[in-house]
Amino acid sequence: VIAVMFEEGAANAELAKAWQAMPEEEGKSAKLSENVLGTAVMPESTAYYRFSGSLTTPPCSEGVIWLVMKQPVTASKEQIEKFAHAMHHPNNRPVQPTNARLILE
Repeated sequence: VIAVMFEEGAANAELAKAWQAMPEEEGKSAKLSENVLGTAVMPESTAYYRFSGSLTTPPCSEGVIWLVMKQPVTASKEQIEKFAHAMHHPNNRPVQPTNARLILE
Protein backbone atom coordinates (compact mmCIF):
# COMPACT_ATOMS: atom_id res chain seq x y z
CA VAL A 1 0.00 0.00 0.00
CA ILE A 2 1.31 3.44 -0.89
CA ALA A 3 -0.09 6.11 1.42
CA VAL A 4 0.02 9.80 0.61
CA MET A 5 -0.94 12.26 3.33
CA PHE A 6 -2.89 15.36 2.38
CA GLU A 7 -2.88 18.71 4.09
CA GLU A 8 -5.17 21.65 3.49
CA GLY A 9 -3.73 24.12 1.01
CA ALA A 10 -3.89 24.76 -2.71
CA ALA A 11 -6.37 22.74 -4.76
CA ASN A 12 -4.88 19.68 -6.43
CA ALA A 13 -5.61 19.77 -10.18
CA GLU A 14 -5.27 16.00 -10.68
CA LEU A 15 -7.57 15.26 -7.77
CA ALA A 16 -10.10 17.70 -9.21
CA LYS A 17 -10.40 15.47 -12.30
CA ALA A 18 -11.22 12.42 -10.20
CA TRP A 19 -13.42 14.26 -7.73
CA GLN A 20 -15.66 15.56 -10.55
CA ALA A 21 -16.70 11.99 -11.32
CA MET A 22 -17.00 10.88 -7.69
CA PRO A 23 -20.50 9.50 -7.03
CA GLU A 24 -22.53 11.15 -4.29
CA GLU A 25 -24.42 7.99 -3.31
CA GLU A 26 -22.97 4.99 -1.52
CA GLY A 27 -22.58 1.95 -3.76
CA LYS A 28 -22.70 3.96 -6.98
CA SER A 29 -19.83 3.88 -9.46
CA ALA A 30 -18.69 6.31 -12.11
CA LYS A 31 -16.19 6.48 -14.93
CA LEU A 32 -13.60 9.19 -15.27
CA SER A 33 -13.98 11.36 -18.33
CA GLU A 34 -10.21 11.77 -18.57
CA ASN A 35 -7.13 9.99 -17.29
CA VAL A 36 -5.79 10.87 -13.88
CA LEU A 37 -2.07 10.39 -13.41
CA GLY A 38 -1.39 8.65 -10.13
CA THR A 39 2.10 10.07 -10.12
CA ALA A 40 0.64 13.58 -10.25
CA VAL A 41 -0.78 13.19 -6.75
CA MET A 42 2.54 11.99 -5.34
CA PRO A 43 4.80 14.43 -3.47
CA GLU A 44 7.94 15.81 -5.10
CA SER A 45 10.12 13.98 -2.59
CA THR A 46 10.34 10.22 -2.98
CA ALA A 47 11.28 9.74 0.70
CA TYR A 48 9.01 7.36 2.60
CA TYR A 49 8.57 5.29 5.74
CA ARG A 50 8.23 1.51 5.27
CA PHE A 51 6.71 -1.04 7.60
CA SER A 52 4.83 -4.31 7.61
CA GLY A 53 1.27 -3.64 8.74
CA SER A 54 -2.27 -4.60 7.92
CA LEU A 55 -5.23 -3.55 5.84
CA THR A 56 -7.37 -0.75 7.34
CA THR A 57 -10.68 -2.49 6.64
CA PRO A 58 -11.96 -5.93 7.65
CA PRO A 59 -10.57 -8.50 7.72
CA CYS A 60 -7.56 -6.23 8.55
CA SER A 61 -5.17 -8.84 7.16
CA GLU A 62 -1.56 -8.67 8.32
CA GLY A 63 1.55 -8.82 6.17
CA VAL A 64 0.80 -5.74 4.08
CA ILE A 65 3.86 -3.67 3.17
CA TRP A 66 3.09 0.01 3.71
CA LEU A 67 5.03 2.84 2.10
CA VAL A 68 3.99 6.13 3.71
CA MET A 69 5.28 9.16 1.86
CA LYS A 70 7.04 11.58 4.22
CA GLN A 71 6.04 14.75 2.38
CA PRO A 72 2.32 15.59 2.35
CA VAL A 73 0.53 16.85 -0.75
CA THR A 74 -1.91 19.75 -0.69
CA ALA A 75 -5.60 19.61 -1.45
CA SER A 76 -8.23 22.28 -0.94
CA LYS A 77 -10.56 22.17 2.04
CA GLU A 78 -13.41 21.36 -0.35
CA GLN A 79 -11.49 18.45 -1.92
CA ILE A 80 -10.69 16.98 1.50
CA GLU A 81 -14.31 17.34 2.63
CA LYS A 82 -15.64 15.74 -0.57
CA PHE A 83 -13.32 12.76 -0.09
CA ALA A 84 -14.37 12.34 3.55
CA HIS A 85 -18.05 12.53 2.55
CA ALA A 86 -17.60 9.99 -0.25
CA MET A 87 -16.14 7.35 2.07
CA HIS A 88 -19.52 6.88 3.85
CA HIS A 89 -17.65 5.06 6.62
CA PRO A 90 -14.22 5.34 8.18
CA ASN A 91 -11.48 3.57 6.25
CA ASN A 92 -9.30 3.21 9.29
CA ARG A 93 -9.35 1.43 12.57
CA PRO A 94 -8.10 2.42 16.00
CA VAL A 95 -4.35 2.68 16.39
CA GLN A 96 -2.93 -0.77 17.08
CA PRO A 97 0.10 -1.78 19.17
CA THR A 98 3.28 -1.82 17.08
CA ASN A 99 4.13 -5.32 18.32
CA ALA A 100 7.85 -4.61 17.86
CA ARG A 101 7.38 -3.66 14.20
CA LEU A 102 10.24 -1.78 12.66
CA ILE A 103 9.57 1.46 10.83
CA LEU A 104 12.28 1.99 8.25
CA GLU A 105 13.30 5.19 6.48
